[in-house]
Amino acid sequence: MKNNFSLVQTLPDNAARAGELTTAHGNVPTPVFLPVGTQATVKTLTPDELTAIGYKMLLSNTYHLYLRPGMEIMKKMGGLHKFMRWNGAILTDSGGYQVFSLSALRKIDDNGVTFRSHIDGSTHVLTPELAVEYQETIGSDVAMVLDECTPTGGDRDKVAAALRRTHAWAERCLKAHKREDQALFAITQGGVFPELRRESAGYLASLDFPGYAIGGLCLGEPKEVMLEMVSETVSALPPDKARYLMGVGSPEDIVGGVARGVDIFDCALPTRVARNGALFTWQGRRNIKNSVFREMEAPIVPACDCYTCRNFSAAYLHHLFVAEEILGLRLATIHNLAFIASLMKKIRASIIAGTFDVFRREFLENYAPTNEEIRISQKQKWLKAREIE
Repeated sequence: MKNNFSLVQTLPDNAARAGELTTAHGNVPTPVFLPVGTQATVKTLTPDELTAIGYKMLLSNTYHLYLRPGMEIMKKMGGLHKFMRWNGAILTDSGGYQVFSLSALRKIDDNGVTFRSHIDGSTHVLTPELAVEYQETIGSDVAMVLDECTPTGGDRDKVAAALRRTHAWAERCLKAHKREDQALFAITQGGVFPELRRESAGYLASLDFPGYAIGGLCLGEPKEVMLEMVSETVSALPPDKARYLMGVGSPEDIVGGVARGVDIFDCALPTRVARNGALFTWQGRRNIKNSVFREMEAPIVPACDCYTCRNFSAAYLHHLFVAEEILGLRLATIHNLAFIASLMKKIRASIIAGTFDVFRREFLENYAPTNEEIRISQKQKWLKAREIE
C-alpha cells in the first residue's frame, strides 16, 4: 500500500499536526491512541464496548498470535478481524519487542531470531520474511517490520550493530511484503544516541515506507531523554508520512509526543493500571482503593461521560476493588480508555483550531504525572517480570 496518510492541519509554531490514516477498515483521525489487544482481545472489554467508547483502531501482536492460536487458525477463521469480531482497523507489532523482552529465551543473528516459547518451551525461528508472512495472514491494516530493540543504557557499539541489522531486516521485509490492502511501517531505532536516531530515520525514510515507527523508547529512560530522542527522530522523517511512537501511553507523554509531531500511540498502560485500581483524572492518576473514595457519592471524574462515570459512584468502584470483584476491573478499564479517547479528541480539536499550545500548557499545569523515580522503578520491575528464566 502506498502512502495511506494525509495531513489535515499543521501549526506554524510547533510540530503538532492533525491528519487521517486511511485503511481498508475505515479512516482513522490522528493523533490517535490504539488500545492494546495483544492476544486478540483488549482485556476485560468486548469489541462493541471499544466501539462505543469511540475507538476505530487497536493493536494486536504477531508473536502471541503466532504461538496461540497459531497461523493455521488465523487462516481458517479468515483473519483477525473476523476471528475477534472487530470491524475497525488493526495494527500488528511484528513480535520483535516481545522477543526482546524475553531475553533469556532467544538468540539473535543476521538471519532472524531463534526463541523458545514462553508457553511450552518449544523452539521457533522468526525471520523478517516470516514476520511479514504472519502479519499478512493475520490481515492487519498496518503491519510492522521485524526490528532489533536494544535495552536502555546499551553500549553504543552494540546499539549501532543492532541498528544495522534493523535496517537490513527492514529491506527484507519491504521486499517480502505483497499484500496491497496492508501498509508496512518501518521501525527506527538508535537507543538514546541522537546521531544514531537521525541516521536510522534518514536511512529508513530513503526506502519510502508508508509510515515510520519510533521504537526502543519508554523502556526506563528519563522522560526528557525519551522526548529528546523523539524530536531527533522526527527531524529526519518525511513530513507527509505517519509517525508512530511505540509503547507510549501516559497522558503527559502523549501530549509531549504530539507536540513533537507524533501521530499514533499505543500502550497497555491505561488498561494495565486500571486493573490495579489506578484511574485517570484531569489532575492525574487516582488509586480508587484509597479510603478517601469509600464514601464518595460522585463519580471519579464528575464531568466524564463514559459508561462508568455516568452510572457509578467512586464509592461503588472502591467497594468493587476492595471486594476483588471482576466488574471493578471492567469499569476501571472503560473509564481509562474513555479518558484517553477524550484526551485525543481534545488534542485534535485544539490542533485544528490552532490552540494546541494553550491546551498543552493548561493540561500540563493541572495534570500531576507519576513521580519520575517511581515510574522508572515500576517500568524496570515490569520489564524484569517479562523475562522468562
